[in-house]
Amino acid sequence: MAQPHHDQAGGSQAKVRKRAVGAIASIVSILTTLVVAVLAVHILFTVFDANGSNAIVAGFRDWADRLAWQFKDVFAPHDPKAAVLVNYGLAAVVYLIVGRIVVGLIRRVG
Repeated sequence: MAQPHHDQAGGSQAKVRKRAVGAIASIVSILTTLVVAVLAVHILFTVFDANGSNAIVAGFRDWADRLAWQFKDVFAPHDPKAAVLVNYGLAAVVYLIVGRIVVGLIRRVG
């Protein structure tokens, strides 16, 4: 016996919702990964003494400074390289964890 037309529409809506939820979760995951990558590149540039006047290095530093917001000075080691490593690294770990939690929640709710 064939199912009524409204069941097919409901199944179609469920598929659309599932795709939309998957797309949103993917976007959040990609954004989180990009933020962590920017912070990691800035850490590497700092630790390995990249040329701070280079436009690429300066660009990553500017983005990382914005993205690290309140984490930039959580710890205050005497070595400036260690300060960047620890504080920006902490920001990256927090973004990674929170991003994964948000992605999981989006997928679960969807």
